[in-house]
Amino acid sequence: MAKGYWIAFVTVTDPARYAGYQEHAPAAFAKYGARFLARGGAAETLEGNGYQRHVVIEFASMDTALACYHSPEYQSARAHRMAACTAEIAIVEGLAP
Repeated sequence: MAKGYWIAFVTVTDPARYAGYQEHAPAAFAKYGARFLARGGAAETLEGNGYQRHVVIEFASMDTALACYHSPEYQSARAHRMAACTAEIAIVEGLAP
């Protein structure tokens, strides 16, 4: 089965409010077996909009990645994030093994 990936581009606009997201989101990621492959760190935007943070999260499958995003745990965390940043998030299916 192919893995699923969250790919997120984030610019934090209110660090104090974003801290609420950072406090709550780990519970959802742990519940769904997320593995962070990239989070923050050095990045260079070559095309398109530039963002402060680039995040890639691996899940066992696309269904698991989607379940995490739609879970009550993540939606609660997301409520903290919404007014604290601009973000673009896509969930993609990886290549089959």
